[in-house]
Amino acid sequence: MTLRVNGVEHVLEPDHRTTLLDALRDHLGLPGAKKACDHGQCGACTVLLDGRRVCGCLLLAVAQDGAEITTVEGLSDTATGAALQRAFAARDAFQCGFCTPGQLCSAVGALAEAAADPDGPVALTEAETRERLSGNLCRCGAYPAIVRAVRDVAVRDVAVRGVTERDVTEQDVVVGDFTVRDADR
Repeated sequence: MTLRVNGVEHVLEPDHRTTLLDALRDHLGLPGAKKACDHGQCGACTVLLDGRRVCGCLLLAVAQDGAEITTVEGLSDTATGAALQRAFAARDAFQCGFCTPGQLCSAVGALAEAAADPDGPVALTEAETRERLSGNLCRCGAYPAIVRAVRDVAVRDVAVRGVTERDVTEQDVVVGDFTVRDADR
């Protein structure tokens, strides 16, 4: 079977019971996606499969033959992934860091889903962002900073998200490359 992971094609011969998560971690040496609940309930194993976020612990690797997989290790190669990584750092949107790879992959997927909504781009309000990220758990409680970081990237991506320049006011400040809303301080 062949998987294209982070832009690199890999030929694997895993046992038919091997999950995508185990193939990534054990066969390809990519430790970013974490093995935690092994039931798809925590989101620590979230990766992007053909651009859509999935729980790697729930999918069999052999069923993904020919798929394009993006893990946290490959996010910095994408504009949105790199922007999210900088926003997470600027917002201190991690504490122990265990959930961060899954949170980042989920955020990339959530931003893409919001932009590609069949009814038009969805504004990522705080409530909408929380809902879209609700499948990823953080034991440290870094949720407020995670939501702010994702919203920073959503606001920054003016053309795709339907946000206008007037949504960024004089009361906003810049943290690194990111706009911090007065209400978020």
